[in-house]
Amino acid sequence: MPRLIHLNGPSGVGKSTIAQLYADRHPGVLNLDTDQIVSLIGGWRDDFWATLHAGRSLAIAMAETHLRSGHDVVMPQLTTRLAEIEGFEEAASRAGAQYREIVLTIAKPQMLDRFAGRTAARHDARHRHIDEIITRGGGPKLLERIHDHLTAYLAIRPDCRVVPTDGLSPEQTYAEVIRLR
Repeated sequence: MPRLIHLNGPSGVGKSTIAQLYADRHPGVLNLDTDQIVSLIGGWRDDFWATLHAGRSLAIAMAETHLRSGHDVVMPQLTTRLAEIEGFEEAASRAGAQYREIVLTIAKPQMLDRFAGRTAARHDARHRHIDEIITRGGGPKLLERIHDHLTAYLAIRPDCRVVPTDGLSPEQTYAEVIRLR
């Protein structure tokens, strides 16, 4: 049975890295990065948040289509609202697939350090722009708010599988994701 593996977690935790490792090591898997889909919509640089809703709608349709073909989808996407999750859960159900949410967690100080490190090292223009959006939105304060929202969200999502990434390398985090998928 195909699976929609949703890698949830705060910015800088390694969702995109783990999703790429997963796709690279599992032929036929769609690495469905919603932020990448958003970047295909005109005007996204001017108003990322307005285009995010349209990007998520497209991602839901893409996930369902790919799952119907019998292949897995891995989706690195921060989500802290049930309404956002429900669309992906329903798409998996309609496609006869499993929905598996794996939340990558990290302590706030490590999250801030990783985000600062990745921002300095980014070579991809799309990712740099998204990092700039976070910085303009409050930078560390926004990231701390996101962290708090995700913590509250986890309290109402007991079926989520959680991978604490503090001190783990990408390979170790990937191994945990594989174990929990």
